Amino acid sequence: MDYKGIELFNEGIIIKSVENFELDHIFECGQCFRWNKQTNGNYIGVAYGKVVEVEKKDTDVKIYNINEEEFNDFWCDYFDLKRNYTAIKDEFQKDPLLKRSVNFGHGIRLLQQEPFELTISFIISSNNRIPMIKRAINNLSKKWGKEIEYKGEMYYTFPTAADLEKASIEDIQSCSLGFRSRYVKDSVHRIYTGEVNLEFIKSQDDDICHEELKKLNGIGPKVSDCIMLFSMQKYSAFPVDVWVKRAMQFFYLAPDVSLPKIRAFARDKFENFAGFAQQYLFYYARENNIKIE
Repeated sequence: MDYKGIELFNEGIIIKSVENFELDHIFECGQCFRWNKQTNGNYIGVAYGKVVEVEKKDTDVKIYNINEEEFNDFWCDYFDLKRNYTAIKDEFQKDPLLKRSVNFGHGIRLLQQEPFELTISFIISSNNRIPMIKRAINNLSKKWGKEIEYKGEMYYTFPTAADLEKASIEDIQSCSLGFRSRYVKDSVHRIYTGEVNLEFIKSQDDDICHEELKKLNGIGPKVSDCIMLFSMQKYSAFPVDVWVKRAMQFFYLAPDVSLPKIRAFARDKFENFAGFAQQYLFYYARENNIKIE
């Protein structure tokens, strides 16, 4: 466990002496789209139907707008606080090539997010830029989610499959999803009708989970791995995008290696910790703008 305990204060809870928890590292490492940095450095996000604000002060983390019961029942797991990230990083430090990425993104934690939201969000993410992804997700949430007020501002929950099932393809297109609209519409329908059961898929072993997710339109190997890693706790997943490819080429492999070969190499090398390695490598490569000649 990476914290010493919690204290209550009038607006939420304080997690005491937290290790391996840096806001920028967690919320800017490509795993989530509904957390936004504020002018004071805090992050505000909407998850599981609630607006939450997170602040880091020295080694303590304040979480606003939750109580002790909610922390113990949900947010402790959401922020993966029961996991010893120091042990993972110590293992990775033995690899001199990975060590640089781990030290750079030392405060990354893998969030345990909601599978339906992540599935739709990462279908939207395909061949898309983060500001556009965030805008599209926010548009969907404004149109079909529920309003929540926090500190005088209005936020919106991510819509359920039942909410989105009512939407026409034209409605979805109006939210700036482009060609991804038909993938979202089809996936929502198949999930809503029970043809696809995300909880059942989550319960399967990693390789079956990966293949089952790819049966949904708009989901290839990388998106499948993202959904597995960020919402289904499948830590052998290794999403390979342009940044991870560059990092793997930069640190480990010849420049002409294919994406499937990079994925296979990484899963073999890092085994059940591949997903953690991927996040350190992704964050390092993107933040340092690694390029391969």
